[in-house]
Amino acid sequence: QVQLVESGGGLVQPGGSLRLSCLASGAAVNVVTIGWYRQSPGKRRELVASIARLGSTFYSPAVRGRFSVSRDDANNTVYLQMNSLTPQDTAVYYCNTNPPMPAWGQGTQVTVSS
Repeated sequence: QVQLVESGGGLVQPGGSLRLSCLASGAAVNVVTIGWYRQSPGKRRELVASIARLGSTFYSPAVRGRFSVSRDDANNTVYLQMNSLTPQDTAVYYCNTNPPMPAWGQGTQVTVSS
């Protein structure tokens, strides 16, 4: 079973950018669909982007045009490039398979604030 670890979060000003990383172990990241999810306080966890085995991508309407998901098969890593960030993007971001495995990692905090 694949294990996934998120990194790359931080504090950024509105309009700024961040790149999140999802490092996989235990299985090749390109044999499953990997999703990026986020959860804000008081809200349900939501899928914001995913990349499928053959490379097709999905974006939620909230992030389409600003976020980009990509995969580095050599490094077994999936990335989420986030541009034009707004305070509404503040959340803990997680990667998991899509559909998700029962266990979730600790995620990485993204805070967009001036």
